[in-house]
Parts: sequence; structure tokens; C-alpha cells
Amino acid sequence: MHMTRRDFLSASAGLALVPALGGRVVAAPVPREADIVVIGAGAAGVAAARRIAAANRKVIVVEASGQIGGRCQTDASSFGVPFDRGARWMHNPETNPMIRLARAAGLEIVTAPAGQKIRIGRRYARPGETEEFLAALVRTNRAIDDASRKADIACAAALPKDLGDWTGTAEFLLGAGFSGKDLKDVSAVDKVRAQDRNTAIGCRQGLGALVAKLGEQLPVSLSTAAQRISWSNRDVMVETPSGKITARAAIITVSSNVLASGNIKFAPELPKRALDAAAKLSLGSYDRIALQLPGNPLGLSRDDVIVEQSNSTKTALLYGNIGGTSLCTIDIGGSFGRDLSAQGEKAMTAFAVEWLTKLYGSEAGAAVKKTSVTRWNASPFILGAMSAAVPGAQQSRKILSEPIGCVYLAGEATHETLWGTVDGAWESGERAADAALRRIGAIRDTTPEPAPAAKPRRRTPRHPAGPMN
Repeated sequence: MHMTRRDFLSASAGLALVPALGGRVVAAPVPREADIVVIGAGAAGVAAARRIAAANRKVIVVEASGQIGGRCQTDASSFGVPFDRGARWMHNPETNPMIRLARAAGLEIVTAPAGQKIRIGRRYARPGETEEFLAALVRTNRAIDDASRKADIACAAALPKDLGDWTGTAEFLLGAGFSGKDLKDVSAVDKVRAQDRNTAIGCRQGLGALVAKLGEQLPVSLSTAAQRISWSNRDVMVETPSGKITARAAIITVSSNVLASGNIKFAPELPKRALDAAAKLSLGSYDRIALQLPGNPLGLSRDDVIVEQSNSTKTALLYGNIGGTSLCTIDIGGSFGRDLSAQGEKAMTAFAVEWLTKLYGSEAGAAVKKTSVTRWNASPFILGAMSAAVPGAQQSRKILSEPIGCVYLAGEATHETLWGTVDGAWESGERAADAALRRIGAIRDTTPEPAPAAKPRRRTPRHPAGPMN
């Protein structure tokens, strides 16, 4: 098969899918050659491919699933209104290029709710209790900051002993709610180096819809898994069920869990240094239970965020009346969320109903209508939510971003300060694309300025998270 560049771009605009008999969808044959091949069509892959296309170089993106977006997926059909099954927020509106691109695409940008309400049993916390809780969060963050300057210990080891009734809630918000992992499994240095994410920006049409929009004109082959990647210092060959692609460089944007799983074979094998880094940056667990609650039985305001005073991390976060609709989501994470998700949709929905009943009464639980859940750990091409370094392993992010021959790794796990975010994934994709383009001589080889050192920050979570929050 021979394709001209014009044929290539024309065919790829249709996302390289063709219908087969019986309504099945199969991948069309992929082009044989490209300057750079990108593995994965999530935020990092889309960012990388856009950068390469802008440099007027031939790129092909292969995506194992049937849709663009990776961990950014908007569901507009289950409830008739869009809700993000994965990542929900962007950050740093002053510098984030995705926000500018969203506006240029005609999508509506919205600011996340400021702060959260706290439920203590069947009532809301009084102002004094809320101040007490916020002070507990500040003390906890400060303790983790201080501990990180001495050693890269587990965040849990730095927890103040005087959190009292707020211990479980603080651990949930700063651990599972922030990284998808319990604080005992999170590196203190990694958490401290995470840039301030208090300013959260969403997209009314959905963050997944935005990433799909930004990728819709790219040469993407969907339902096309990369099975084997043969690489050297000169070129790379990617084998897929639809054919082989040879390129001068490859950018691999799969999650750290997929990379460490061995589902993609490499010849030669990736260096042990890189595989160990991926394993130490394993994905946490973060899932969402979406509920339709007609008639606002909880008496919530638009886009309300609710947490509870809990004596354990077996709790959740409620994001209610999303966009002024009857849709609410209950977010679970960490080891509790992982165990619950493994039990399946029925168990997850039962927990959500029980939790709402505990906080708002039996009428609230009975009001639940249509439901839908996410189970990111069981998604074969993702295998989890966002990366979080295990104690002692913060340096693994820099290791994972190192070039391997003509192969470049990208994705939120490779970003030292914006890990766990769509922003970090996007920036890492652009960074990898620039490196690959320099390698093939497509842009001038200049020495990039070193990134400024991250400073410890006092952070109070003010918005719900999600897979790559």
C-alpha cells in the first residue's frame, strides 16, 4: 500500500475506522511510514501529535481503544447531559494552553466550585467546625512539607497526632482524593513538588469532549493496539494488528501501569531503570459513581461539593447538581475505592445509596434513579487513575522522561510537578514532541532552559479530583 501525504491526511481525518459486516468496527490498515509515531491518543498523545503536525512532519497516532481521550472521557449519553468519567479539571489558567484552545474551539470554560461543604452526620458543619477542619488540613500539609525536606518518607508518617475527628477526612482528601492512593503509599517529596492546583477550570461540554475535539483532525488509527515496538538509536518499528509502521522516532504515552505490565513487547527490552521507574509510579485508584437525583432531594446548590467528617478513609466526595442538572457524582479512591471497584457496579451503587442515606436520610437514597459507574482499574488500556510515586521514589519521574534510543516516553507520570493532571500530560506530550523533532532535525537543536525548582506550597484541596484530576 502506497499513500501520498495528502491521501494519508485525508484518510486519517476519518479516524481510520471502517464499518464491517454485522456492525462491527475494525481498524483500517495503517500507513507504513511516518516521521514520528505516537502511541496513545490521550492528552499527551494529542498534544504531541499536534506539535509534530504543526512542524509539518508526518505523524501517525495509534490508539488501542475505540476513542480519543485516554483518561479524559465525557459521557453525554447516559444521562442526557455531559459528565466526565475521568479527568474533570484543568489548572493554572494563566499559563495552560488547553484553556486557550478550548475557548478557540468554542467550548464553554467554567471555574470549579470554591471549597466544599462538610457533613457531620445528618447536618452541615458550623462555621467554627469548618475552620477547625481547614486548620487541620493546613497543619497536615505543613507537616508533610517539613518532613519532605529531611527524607522522602510516606506522607502518612508525617501526619500530626492531633487531628482528632478530622483524621479520616484529612487523609481521604489529601491521599485518595489527591492521588488515588492512601497517604501511606505516597511519597512526601512527590506530593510537595506537585504544583498548586487550587485554581481549577472545567469545560461545560466536558474535558473529554475537549481532548477529543483537539484530536479530531489528527491522523489517529483507533482500535489499533501497539503490540510490539522494535527500537534502536536510528529508527523504530511498531507492530499492530493492522500492519507495521516504521518511523524515525516514537513517542509512547501509555500509562505507567500499562508500560510496566508488559502488554506491549519491546525489542530490545526497555532498560530496567525505566521499567523500575514506571513500577514505582503506579496508578492510584479513583472512580466515580454517577447518580440521577430528580427534584434535588438533597437540597444542594448548583455544583456543590460535599465531604463528610469521617473516622476512616472509607468515605467519598459528592459533586452535586452538576451544571445545574439533577446529576450528581460520588467519587471514591485509594485502597477502599480499589476494593469497592473490584466488586463491580452493583456494589459501588449500593455503597453510594447507603452513603447518601447515612448523610441525608432514607428519602435521599430512595430518590436515586439512573446510575452509571467508572472502573478505571479494569480498563485494559489504562489500568488505573493517576500516577503517584511510592515513598522514596520521586526521582522516578525524571528517569521515566529520559530518552531511550529514538523512543520518548510522555504522559502525566513523566511530569515532576504537574503529575496526575491533564495539564501535566499535555505539557509532557509537547515536550516529548519537541525532543523527537530535534532528533530528526525538524527543529533547531537548542538547549532548553532548566525548569525552575519547585517550591513547597501550602495546599488546601478545593475541588474534586479524578483520574488525572
